[in-house]
Amino acid sequence: MVRRARELDEEMGVLLTTAFASVESAVEALRLGAHDYLLKPLILEEVARKVANLLAHGELVRENGRLRRMLNERDSETEIVSVSAAMQEVLGWVRRAAGSRATVLVSGETGTGKEVVSRAIHQLGAGRDEPFLAVNLAALPDTLVESELFGHERGAFTGAERRREGILRAAGRGTVFLDEIGELSLAAQAKLLRALEAREVQPLGSDRTAPFEARLIVATHRRLADLVETHAFREDLYYRLAVLEIHVPPLRERREDVPGLVQRLLQRNAQRSGIPVPIVTASAMRALCQYLWRGNVRELANVLDRALILADDGRIDVEQIPSDVRSAGGPDLDLTQAIDRFERGYIAMALRLSGGNREKAAEDLGISSATLYRRLERFGLKGGETGRNRS
Repeated sequence: MVRRARELDEEMGVLLTTAFASVESAVEALRLGAHDYLLKPLILEEVARKVANLLAHGELVRENGRLRRMLNERDSETEIVSVSAAMQEVLGWVRRAAGSRATVLVSGETGTGKEVVSRAIHQLGAGRDEPFLAVNLAALPDTLVESELFGHERGAFTGAERRREGILRAAGRGTVFLDEIGELSLAAQAKLLRALEAREVQPLGSDRTAPFEARLIVATHRRLADLVETHAFREDLYYRLAVLEIHVPPLRERREDVPGLVQRLLQRNAQRSGIPVPIVTASAMRALCQYLWRGNVRELANVLDRALILADDGRIDVEQIPSDVRSAGGPDLDLTQAIDRFERGYIAMALRLSGGNREKAAEDLGISSATLYRRLERFGLKGGETGRNRS
């Protein structure tokens, strides 16, 4: 019976009752997987004590399992594919942002993976066990934005049949991700600014404020600095949000990441569909790498979704790829040019991360200062060159 129970569920707690106790039978029961045993006639106090011990043991087993899963997730770190120097730099800024509670602005074209970057910041941070709550502000009518962010009391407006806490408080000490922050109305911007400065919200229909502790990450495909110039976005809110700014480059500027993204997206979608991950032929991968991807990772994911449906024999070849993708033409760089572009970007990243200190950059790159100086001259780089990512 004990063996059969453990075969059904190896984490199942087992208490054995017996009227014939002996050292041998106790040892055998424990060897087979029983956690404890009880002698008949049963004493209720003893039964209650041993059941409580068994429940505590089960909770410990589940907690250990949760910690193992967390460690496995931490080993894989993030969903960011960062083969290119540009994305290596982004990942470096993600790690910096994760080490603080500062508000972060993530910018980049539509479909570049701004939410993936934001989730990575949350996953690597101290609040990783707290919620990550996301809202697309462009998809919310102005009348609902304040309710979604700050909450409301029952009866605050037509249709408010029950009290709602609001996402800033519901996240606890986790992360609130506000996508398309550039679409927020000026009135809502003023209220968000006040909430961030006071670290408290006032739900609609309430005369009281309530504190919140969530960390805020915002994203936009628009240049907020340009919106500030045209008075479409508050300057004081912009500086409050852009304590750290991370720019995610478009996919056409980091084609080295395409193979890794293809594999990651196919694994995810195949797992969801319950099918084996298909093989991508060399000609198909070449076509995917050569295409410009104006819709960025989102467009790539759409093409792969279609290809996965058409891959009846477990292979994705050029026939399963849309004609405009496979006819994109040959590579715009030969091998030497591609290597030079990668090396230039990697050196530029090292310089940015070292604050323009050439000696430190050379040490990080594992080359001599003289070699770095020659590369800087060859690629036309300055020692203090910085990019769009900033602190």
